[in-house]
Order: sequence, then C-alpha cells, then structure tokens
Amino acid sequence: MTLFEELKARELLYDTTSDEFEKYITENKVTFYLGCDPTGDSLHVGHLVTYLVAKRFEKYGHHPVLLVGGATGRIGDPKQQGERKMLEISTIENYVEKLKKQVKEIFGFDTIVNNYDWTHNISILDFLRDYGKEFNVNYMINKETVKARLESGISYTEFSYQILQALDWYHLYKTLGCTVQIGGQDQWGNMTSGTELIRKKEGTEAKAYAMTIPLILKSDGTKFGKSEGGKSVWLDKEKTSPYEFYQFWINISDDDVIRKLKQFTFLPLEEIALLEEAVKTEPHLRKAQKALARELTTFIHGEDAYLQAVRISEALFSGKVGNLTVEDIDMGFDGVPSVTLEEDTPLIDVLVNLNAAKSKREARDFITGGGVLVNGEQIKSLEYMVSKEAAIGGKYIIIRRGKKNYYLVKCN
Repeated sequence: MTLFEELKARELLYDTTSDEFEKYITENKVTFYLGCDPTGDSLHVGHLVTYLVAKRFEKYGHHPVLLVGGATGRIGDPKQQGERKMLEISTIENYVEKLKKQVKEIFGFDTIVNNYDWTHNISILDFLRDYGKEFNVNYMINKETVKARLESGISYTEFSYQILQALDWYHLYKTLGCTVQIGGQDQWGNMTSGTELIRKKEGTEAKAYAMTIPLILKSDGTKFGKSEGGKSVWLDKEKTSPYEFYQFWINISDDDVIRKLKQFTFLPLEEIALLEEAVKTEPHLRKAQKALARELTTFIHGEDAYLQAVRISEALFSGKVGNLTVEDIDMGFDGVPSVTLEEDTPLIDVLVNLNAAKSKREARDFITGGGVLVNGEQIKSLEYMVSKEAAIGGKYIIIRRGKKNYYLVKCN
C-alpha cells in the first residue's frame, strides 16, 4: 500500500492542489512542512492528527519540517468568531520555545524552524513590493476564512496573514527544497496562496503541492477538538495528566472509536477490522477503546505512563485502591473533593466534612449499609476513626461512598 492509498483508507485525505500529487509523493522522497502558531504553551488533541499524518509521511521516507510561527503568531490567523487577541511578545517567544521542545520530544522531528527568523528584517516596503504585489485583493477576499469575516469586519493585520504564510512556504521552498505542505482543511486558503506565490516567483512548472486533512468530527457531526466537557485535553502531562489523557480516549463512543483508530493510531488496518467486529459482537469488553487509549497514551507519554494510567483506572473501577502509590493518587484523584486531617477524626464527621453525607444521620446510614470504604476496605463500624496512621505513603486516605464517589483525606 502506498502512502496516498493509506491516507485514503484511513480517512485522512481531504483535498490536494493537483491530480499529480499522488504520483509525486509515490515516486519521490519529498521535504514537506506543517505549521503551528504559538497560541499556547502546549499542543492539544485538536492538533494531534496533523502531526500523526506527518509521522506517516516520515515512515514512508519523506522529510518533515515543523514551522513554529513566531512571526505569524504575532498577527493571528483569521477565525470566524472575530479578531484574535494579540499576545505579549514575551509570551509568544516563551510559547515558541516550549512548542519546539514538546514537538521534538514527542514526535522526534529534527528540523524545526521559526518564521520570525526570516521575516523580522523584511521592511514594510519590501514586503509590499516583493510579496504584496503578487496578490490580487479579489483573490484574497474569496478565501473562505476571509469571506466569512467580511460582514463583521476584518483588520488589515489578519487580512495579510495569508501573504505571510505564503512567504513562509516560498522561503522553505528556496532554502530547504520544501515542495509539499500539509494541514487541516480550514487552512486551504492559506496553503493555496503559497502554491500561487511559488509559481509566480519560480514559474508555472515549479513543483509545489498542498494536501489537506479533513476536519475530525464525532459521529454526531460536532467537532472533535481540543476540549472535552469544557476541559482542554493537552499533550503536556503537567496540564493533562497521562491518566486523564488515557480516560479521554478510553471513553470514546462505539460510534466513533473505529474511525479514531484509523486516523490516530498506526495499528494495521487488518487489526482495526478485527476490533471493529469486536465492537459489534462484544461491545461490553471495549477492546477497541482499550486499544485506542493504549496506542495514544503510549505514543504521547510512554509505556510506563500508560501502565500507570491502567493501574489507576482498574483500582478506581474495582475499588481496590490500597495498593496505589502517592504518585498514582496525585494523578488519579486530581480535583476530587478533599479535606485535610489535623487529628484523628470519626469517620462520620469526615463524611459530613467532605459533603459525602448531608448529615451525621445519613453518614451513619451509609456506614451501616456497607456503602463506605476506606483505602479499599469496607467499614461498618460507627466508631471507626480516620487516622493518619492509615494514610497511604503517610499522605493520603481514600474514601469511597457508593460505587463511584471518591473523596480524599490529606494528612499533614
């Protein structure tokens, strides 16, 4: 199977600028690039599919170049909702360095460039004469991202973004022999501006091809983006723990999981077909979701982090939390209701303090009914004292009320 055939089979190919593209990437080893602007200090799952497509290109012998937009990040790619808020220059520079480090660590790309390096010395007169002259305003306003903003208004700053991105590709074409650009389908207008500039500068026979990746959607048609339940899912483990990252993928619906396996993992299509059959015949085992969570968590965070996420998940599901480490608890119990234990305290009072029970009477009922566990052990005694001596690693006591309600007692 060729790269082009695999991209189609995995539903990762939306459009290309030429019918020659398939033959070009099949018969040649090309240098290609993808870009991101430093709008944050970490990539999120909404970015992920484009980087994984770049890894697929690399596996077929093509050379990736990552462009981090230290210059374009100061301008802002037009979005339908309105003008982007401009970040402080120092913030942008900080984000650039963090993104470069993150991409190298996770994806292993060696060639990472910053477009500020070749744009900051271009004067406004040179920019207008050497590049602006090549763009027709009628052509520019017909780009979808610009057209969507004409009624509400768009600044000249954001209007000029597509020229800057075209300039980037022309620079990479001249300096690195970069003939292919990949990106999301929403980048089509910016990418085709690049192919036009290259051909105007270098002649109509110049080889420059753009390929877009389809917008990643859920089965209900909504966007599969950076957040879930209002909470962003980041690739930085300090912002989204490996456990939370694992949970995001393992909770993908049956309707979505096979497509996500195709698009986000490197599992053979034959293996994914077997998992698709398992979704139909034994959905309760969630084999496909487990495979998806395993592949993505291991790829982004490593095998040890994946195994830790599984250990935490299984402990929470079974209630057998006594063997968890302090590090496991820090990761798996982030955000759960908690109190600090200053001295030994009756379990009844602790349940009320945690809001796990509305009153002492209700707390007694929960305990005598067998619905309260401390560090995985069922407690039925109304005299039970929550003691620092029971703390895991001398730091935490885990209380479960019912099947799914967890609480944390922190010991000083």
